[in-house]
Amino acid sequence: MAPALQVSHLLAFTLTDVAPSLRIVRLSAGPTLSFRIERYSLIKDILNTSRRARSIGMEYLSAPLLVLASFPPASPTTPPHTPLLMKTFQTMFPPLSPQTLTLSSARRVVLVSYNADRETVDFRHYLITVKPYGVSKRVRRVLEGATAKTPSTPSILDLGNEKDIADFVLRRRGDPGPDGGYESAASSTESVAGDDGDAVDLADDYVGRNNKKGQRRAVRLDEIGPRMELRLVKIVEGIPGKEGNVIYHHFVKKTKKEIAELKAEHAAKAKLKKERREEQERNVQRKKALAESGHKKAEGEDEDEAMDDDQDEEDAEVDEDEEDEFDEGSDNWDDNEEIEDSEDDADEDPESSEEEEEVKRPVKKSRTKGKR
Repeated sequence: MAPALQVSHLLAFTLTDVAPSLRIVRLSAGPTLSFRIERYSLIKDILNTSRRARSIGMEYLSAPLLVLASFPPASPTTPPHTPLLMKTFQTMFPPLSPQTLTLSSARRVVLVSYNADRETVDFRHYLITVKPYGVSKRVRRVLEGATAKTPSTPSILDLGNEKDIADFVLRRRGDPGPDGGYESAASSTESVAGDDGDAVDLADDYVGRNNKKGQRRAVRLDEIGPRMELRLVKIVEGIPGKEGNVIYHHFVKKTKKEIAELKAEHAAKAKLKKERREEQERNVQRKKALAESGHKKAEGEDEDEAMDDDQDEEDAEVDEDEEDEFDEGSDNWDDNEEIEDSEDDADEDPESSEEEEEVKRPVKKSRTKGKR
């Protein structure tokens, strides 16, 4: 079912007495990676601790950008399971082409970071947001429109208590009114991100108000969860129910001799399974051949019976035709015989001729209609 539904990975979470666990299964031939979840935070926990309310929905319609950080490069000293671990997370998400990717479809970022000191993997999930660059928070509220703090309050900027627009724009943080002074022009031009390194020029239109092509915007990542710290426990060939060799185990270490014995055992099991499968296929083919031969034999018997019935009908028709011809011939022979007798015996006595005619007249044979 996995190839038909285009499912490449299966993630299974299990709650045990020790700690929650996660298994990542690569369909449909494996391998299977087992993790122990050291620490985690749910999506609702992340959103509740955030200062800005988020409504999750439309950004999940496109695939996220994957960032693999701090994984060691391939080298003779690199543990053999590390490249496989990185490849597993890399193949979990669909590949993205920079040439065909549109800017508006890049809405989320998934960060998978490897901690070599703790031998753990940190999983983070962020939402990409862009904001105007080089303006203060109050100016941004004027440009973008006020955002409602609660769903019940209308999205309208309230300036009813201000004498001038400058009272709202230039007031220092914490000051109750215009008598407290104003902010300087330099302090009001701080960006959202904090420095010029986080500002970019949009290469195309992006989601949000006034985010047009060529505009300079500050990019920010807002975490939306979940957040997990994973420890790799075991890597096994195959899938659950069809496990093979143990490629890596964090707690159990085996010698080369034990590894060779396990490989030989798994090879013997695989050979036996292959032989059983071939035998089963041969049995299936044999049963199909028997069924087809029996079907053909039954069809042949039906044809023979049909031919016999046709032959019987033809014989009956021939018999009827012969009987009709014989009857017609008999009648013609009797008429001619009477004519000849009357011509030869014209001069004889009528009484003797009648007696002789009665004696010489042949008797008609009676035939019974029926099959021969």
